[in-house]
This record gives sequence, structure tokens and C-alpha cells, in this order.
Amino acid sequence: MMKKIKDKMEQWENSTLKNVLDRSPERQETFTTESGIAVKRLYTPLDLEAKDYTAQLGFPGQFPYTRGVYPTMYRGRLWTMRNYAGFGTAEDTNQRFRYLLDQGMKGLSMAFDLPTQIGYDSDDPLAEGTVGRVGVAVDSLADMEIIFQGIPLDKVSTSMTINAPATVLLAMYIAVAEKQGVPQEKLMGTTQNDILKEFIARGTYIFPPEPSIKLVLDIVEYCANHVPRWNTLNITGYHFREAGANAVQELAFTLADAIAYIEKAQARGLDVDFFAPRLSYSLGCYMDLFEEVAKFRAARRLYAKIMKERFQARDPKSYLFRIFTGSCGSSLVSQQPINNIVRVTMHALMGILGGNQAIHTACWDEGYALPSEDSARIALRTQQILAHECGLCNTIDPLAGSYYVETLTTEIEQRTSAYLQKIDGIGGMLAAIENGYVFKEIQESSVKFQKSVDSGERVIVGLNKFVVPEDTDLEEQSIFEVDARVEEIQKKKLAGVKARRKTGDVHESLGELANAIDKNENLMPFIIAAVKSYATVGEICGTMREKWGEFQASTYV
Repeated sequence: MMKKIKDKMEQWENSTLKNVLDRSPERQETFTTESGIAVKRLYTPLDLEAKDYTAQLGFPGQFPYTRGVYPTMYRGRLWTMRNYAGFGTAEDTNQRFRYLLDQGMKGLSMAFDLPTQIGYDSDDPLAEGTVGRVGVAVDSLADMEIIFQGIPLDKVSTSMTINAPATVLLAMYIAVAEKQGVPQEKLMGTTQNDILKEFIARGTYIFPPEPSIKLVLDIVEYCANHVPRWNTLNITGYHFREAGANAVQELAFTLADAIAYIEKAQARGLDVDFFAPRLSYSLGCYMDLFEEVAKFRAARRLYAKIMKERFQARDPKSYLFRIFTGSCGSSLVSQQPINNIVRVTMHALMGILGGNQAIHTACWDEGYALPSEDSARIALRTQQILAHECGLCNTIDPLAGSYYVETLTTEIEQRTSAYLQKIDGIGGMLAAIENGYVFKEIQESSVKFQKSVDSGERVIVGLNKFVVPEDTDLEEQSIFEVDARVEEIQKKKLAGVKARRKTGDVHESLGELANAIDKNENLMPFIIAAVKSYATVGEICGTMREKWGEFQASTYV
């Protein structure tokens, strides 16, 4: 059979194809994916000749999970639809959350402002000019109570994009649930809680690596015992991608981070099957549809092998690479911004065809402003239309068996494995971060991509081709802006909280937290007690700063 296909293909190349190419050459000499993987003119069964279906694809819900982590996938339950939201004051964000829930969204995805992300209160001089700007300002439990007022926490799943102070924000969420009468074991959601990528791609770290990882594992351990439905650690390659990594690098560095966390957890004495089932992963959706789909499929297969062979996990739930994907904001363009609706639709399509468990669709105006209610609704409607009108969810892994997609999946798996071997040779992900290897790889990839855009080799519609006169495309667009008074409002609210709370309880809880740090105990119970006393984010993080100091980027060579 294969010989017959090969003979037929040679005949086609030497006759039909040659005749066309002699008259009209192809648009360019070579074609590649965004990661530089060469794309052949045509894929046939010859490309899958050596593939073992059972070993490399299998069936959904079974090892190696290439075709999906659950047996029925979207035929049984659709993915969780999320919109990344949060801005201004707690009241502003509560209004937006309730609006999105009314529009049919099932999962909240929470953005925090920069001071909150790095452990400062709104009245700190270092917070000036940034309060409520890129997310909601959260200073104390009082803010979190307002954010979730009227939102039953046993009915929604909440994803919190928070890292360095993740223990503090999760503690507040637990405390709010308790006030609602919702026990911890019923809470559903995710704390991103991935500090390693902060040292590489984002920079919203507070403490040095070792105590930072300790805090990550405090959440992992505490939730495994007390909040069993919570995804304790969302290992996030998305930010590697936004920093300039290509698809292969994004996946490789995500898995390398996962390996580092799992090894640290094991060194702490935690059994892999005790915590791994509640790990989750976040990857980006960029521009190359087929490469992104292949990336997600390769991720599941490679991760299952790593968990089974490297870490000797026995529970099949430990093998599951459960993926939350989001539109890469850097792929959105401020020129002719309505075009971003098409881009975001493609992002959602990548996630659906890739079999992901939660999908965030960006809003078309995010290229130049915070999203408006209208743009947020369109982003959600995009997912709903794809879910209910297009037949995409009627069968599992619809691109399986594609000669191109299967070949690309294997190629991404092999290239990712090569990166992991390189990182192991360096001494692991922490060493690869410290010696600058990961940063250098991402930087070189970013520069290469930008050069291709600048030269016109990579076409970005509206940016370097099919452009319109400057500014005319934005003149008629309404721009959503945060109330200029948000910082003043937040400072007054914080002052009110400090005036009403019992100062003695705050000092006592912070003192107990400091003692727990000295004893190297799990800090979650002490942080929960501190937030219940209405100690602030800045005060709690300040206590930890006094014990551990702050990380200085200049210490990396």
C-alpha cells in the first residue's frame, strides 16, 4: 500500500505538480511554522508510516492522552468559558463579574492591579499612579468581600492570576467563602501561583526563589488536605509566549518548570499522587492554528510520559495535562482593532480543536485599552457561538489522523524533549534560570520574530500590510477608562478598614505568622487568620519581607 502511494506521489510530482510550477512558482521557497518547523508542500500516509496508533494516540481519557484528558470531552461537558476581568475598585469588578455571569459565563478569571501583585497596599508611596489600573485593587479582606458580593462561591469557578502573594489572596477567598457559609472543600478554581515564570518573563516577584517556592508548595499542600477541588498551581507557559518564546520553547519551559516544582514537592516529603492531580497548566494561543493545536496534543502526550516514567506516578489523574488557554494579548493589534475579533475567534478555535479544559478569549479593544462591557460580551459570545452553532464539539479530537497535524505533533514533542534534555544537562530549570539560558532563548526568539515583522516577511494585517491612514481607525472607537479617582477612593476605603479593625488582633496574627516563618511551618493557616483580622496585603507581605528579604534581579548573571 505504502509503495503504491509513494509511486503515485512521484508521478504527481513529475507531471501535474511540475507542469504548474514551471508556469507559476509558489509564493515563497520555504514555508515554516512560527517555531521554525519546516512545512512540507503535501502530507500523505507516508508521513505516518512509522506511527503506532496505540502508543502515540490511543483513546481519549487513556494514556498517553494525546486525544484528550477525558473520555467524552466536549460531548459530555464543554470547556469552562472565561473572560479575564478586574479593574478599579472592588465595586467596579463586582459589577463586571455579575454582568459576565448574567451573560452566561461559568468561570471568573480575576486580574489584580500591580501593587497587589507585588504585595503593596494602595496607600504605599510605591503604588502611586498604578492603583486599579491593570486589575482590581485588593488591600484587605474587605475588598474581596465586595468583589464577590452576591456571587455564590459554591456555584462558580474562579481563576486568580496572582503569584508572589497568592497565599494571601487565596486566604481571602477562603475567608469570604466561610462568611457565605461555603466550606473550603466545595470551592472550585485556580491560583496561578507559578513564581518561576515571574523570574523569567513577568517580573512580579517579591521574595528570593527558595522562600517563593516554599509559598507555592504551602498552597499545594494545604489545598490537597483542605480544598480538594482547587487547582493549586497553574504552571504558566503563556507568559513565556508573551515574552517572545515560540511554541516549542513555551511548552519546553512550562514542562521544565513543572519538573522543578514536582521535584521540590517530593523533597518536601509530598507524594506525587497526593498533589499532582490538582496541578493545571496555562498555554497561549498565538497565530499558527495547526501548530497551536499540535502543541496542545504534544503537551498531553509528553507530560503523561514524564509523570509515568520520570516520577513513577501511579494515579492516572496525575498524568493529566489539563490546559487553560488564552488569547495572547501581544497578537492583538491597535490598528484597525475590530480585526481582533477574527484573531480572537481563531484563538478560541485553537483551544477547542486542541481539546483544552478552559479557554479565555481576549476582547477586541485590549490592543489599546481596558475592555468595555460590549467588547467583553463579544469575546464571550465568540466562544458560545463556536460551542453551540458550529458542530465543533460533536466529535472528539477532530483533527486526529491529519497527516500534517500528527506529523507536527510528533515534531513538537521531539523538539520539546530535546530542550528538556538540555535543561537537565544544565542542572535543571532553576539553574537554567540563574545562568540566563532561558532568558537568552526567549530573547533571541523574540528578536527573530520582530525582525520578520519589520521586514514584512511575517504579515500582520493592518500593521505592516493592508494599512489605513494613521489614527482614522481609532477615532470612532469608544475607549473604556478607569475612573481617575480610583486611587483616592481606594486609599479612603483602606483608611476606613484600618480605623474599624481591632489593631491588637492584627498585631497578634502577624506575630504568629512571623513565628511560623521562623519554624518553617505551612503558612496558609496563619495567613488565613491574618486576613480574617483584616491585616492588609502589604502588612502580610511586609512580615514576610522582613524575614526573607526581596529578590534582586541583578543577582542573576
